[in-house]
Amino acid sequence: MMNSRCKTKGACNDMSERLQIIFMQARLVRLAADKWDTSISKVNGIFAQKNVYHYINNYWGIFHVEGDNAVLDDIERYIGRRDQDDQLTN
Repeated sequence: MMNSRCKTKGACNDMSERLQIIFMQARLVRLAADKWDTSISKVNGIFAQKNVYHYINNYWGIFHVEGDNAVLDDIERYIGRRDQDDQLTN
């Protein structure tokens, strides 16, 4: 049975998944700010600059079954690889 707000079958499921991704991104920003002892604003800047939000969105299918600490560990490795790539191209 479809919700009356859903125009097509599966549309509400997509929104639910999108909201889950947003909630995960928000949790990870707060977790990183605590772990890195910095502001949420600074973490947001780093995540935006290094395309971490896109990374979380792309790998949410794997990340949503892992704990936030494990996902943050993966993100830290991802940022490290991005930093290495940036050094090679500069």
